[in-house]
Amino acid sequence: MPIEILMPALSPTMEEGTLAKWLVKEGDTVQSGDVIAEIETDKATMEFEAVDEGKIGKILIAEGTGNVKVNTPIAILLEDGETADDLGATPVATAPAAQATAGDKAVSEGHPAKPAPAAPATDAGDRIFATPLARRLASEKGLDLAQISGSGPRGRITKADVLKADGAGTAVAAPAPAAAPAPTAPRPTAPSVSSDAIAKIYADRETIEVPLDNMRRTIADRLTEAKQTVPHFYLRRSVEIDTLLEARAKMNAKLSARGVKLSVNDFIIKACAMALQEVPDANAIWAGDRILRLKPSDVAVAVAIEGGLFTPVLRDAETQSLSSLSSQMKDLATRARDKKLAPHEYQGGSFAISNLGMFGIENFDAVINPPHGAILAVGAGIKKPVVRDSGDVAVATVMSMTLSVDHRVIDGALGAQLLSAICDNLENPVSMLA
Repeated sequence: MPIEILMPALSPTMEEGTLAKWLVKEGDTVQSGDVIAEIETDKATMEFEAVDEGKIGKILIAEGTGNVKVNTPIAILLEDGETADDLGATPVATAPAAQATAGDKAVSEGHPAKPAPAAPATDAGDRIFATPLARRLASEKGLDLAQISGSGPRGRITKADVLKADGAGTAVAAPAPAAAPAPTAPRPTAPSVSSDAIAKIYADRETIEVPLDNMRRTIADRLTEAKQTVPHFYLRRSVEIDTLLEARAKMNAKLSARGVKLSVNDFIIKACAMALQEVPDANAIWAGDRILRLKPSDVAVAVAIEGGLFTPVLRDAETQSLSSLSSQMKDLATRARDKKLAPHEYQGGSFAISNLGMFGIENFDAVINPPHGAILAVGAGIKKPVVRDSGDVAVATVMSMTLSVDHRVIDGALGAQLLSAICDNLENPVSMLA
């Protein structure tokens, strides 16, 4: 039976993408694991691998097509013995897109698609990787995929593996039907002005229309959702960084021979990572119906790129040296600007940093990037008069910081402890060298 190849979900947040380039053409034979296309997500251009073996019977979406919804059929794969003549006469089965959610279905040519069985898992909960065809065959023959060794890429079970194990597998009992979810009331939405109505208002003015690409559309959707659904509150502190600047200058003088140059932002990353360890209850995310507290300090850092931004994540930042954080951040930022980051490099973390000090911004409030519990907005270091405890007035380099906090995850006093710990680390940079 011909199989539909669907637009894959290459990241958990991907809803649509651009089919940038086909690497195969109609009539080409492909194996499981072959790269067949390049897909532009909201963040990067990624390779898409075939999960079944067969021949490309028909390409349904031309390369360069944008705004293709996840699970939209993009091509049809013919199995052994099938030809293009089978496309019009045979119902087409649906091959699940990468990381597609359970229950997603597609309909082709008016025929209900017959999806492959859901990806199975072992008793320990580990996912078993198998091609859709292998899953269908195993289901038809009553074989337990957990008892079959895969010979495909990364141990994926193929059709040949199932046929080889035919008769030797363990029958699998049909799962009990899942209970229907309880109906939920629709979330009220604020009235909005239509794009046509807005266009009429400016009809007599010269304008340039800028279409939304995937990145800008995703940023708009996620941040609108964040401001509408996340109960933000804000904590503000100023920190003197003259001691930090002196330590940075001395360290850079010694590190220059190794080609390392520390930035103030490197110190901020380390200070936040250490503070999350010192105030572990604040190292947390909102997980819908629960709070998840992280043990490592996985710190995301906003990087501006043309048309949007990335937030690459520095994992286990509390264990890394300043020079290691600096090198890793430079690499992530460079690849972010080239849109070469893999999803695991910009997803995750519990905390984020947005630094606009290099643009001369003194202070601002940042929007939390769900599911993070907080984000730190950092302004420029500016020389200002300060009053010492003795009553004397002195000049110091002062940096303003605003901590945006999700009140569902972190209460006011806990947020204050976190921000205080960050400030203490920045004002005592030697503590970050231990």
